[in-house]
Amino acid sequence: MLAAAAVCPCPPLLVPEVAAGAAAELDAARAACTDAIGVLAAARPDLLVVLGAADRSGRGPFPQGTPGSFRGFGVDLDVRLGPAGAFASGRELPPSLAVGAWLLERTGWADAPIEGLGIGERLAAERCVEVGREIGARAARVALLVMGDASACRSLKAPGYLDERAAPFDAEAARALGAADLAALRALDAELAYELKASGRAPWQVLAGAADDAALSGVLLYEDAPYGVGYLVATWS
Repeated sequence: MLAAAAVCPCPPLLVPEVAAGAAAELDAARAACTDAIGVLAAARPDLLVVLGAADRSGRGPFPQGTPGSFRGFGVDLDVRLGPAGAFASGRELPPSLAVGAWLLERTGWADAPIEGLGIGERLAAERCVEVGREIGARAARVALLVMGDASACRSLKAPGYLDERAAPFDAEAARALGAADLAALRALDAELAYELKASGRAPWQVLAGAADDAALSGVLLYEDAPYGVGYLVATWS
């Protein structure tokens, strides 16, 4: 059963080496992510699953010990999903999970076995919920680190340019995550989320499935849209 969850954004810019001179602009987001992971550790889970949106090559499971890097972003920095494990997949972590691995490394996570799961950005809501239920049944106490951004269309300079639908979409996502509102998360429009480049939609809906019958409460720790992209941090416990 799901014991706790942390929802964090997944831009590589969270990593100071990637952000370089702009690193200080996301200090508040990093601090909120650190606090969120502390909630996971306090739950004393038997299993931690890191979820994140991924393209076709990055979908599916990633065992503990899977490496990742930020070389594709011009930085000679490697990460690993938890301590060395029985890594044998031959694949590297997709960017969303690499950011999650970096967050866990900087907080010194060593509290439970770790697995990663790359979720297709267009996975149907119903299937997301099913995947979440399967994850929730994996252990007596499961924790989730859910990596994903809200819309990327909040300003003229945003990656997806300005879209008037973006701010209302992000506001509802923030409200639902802060309230642990499972029905509202399941109701997020997958097609609209795709058009708004909201990579968090599918992972959030997996979270909603995992939280069935868990009766968790939510807290929204951070909400902002630097660079025109919605970044949200929330905890469920």
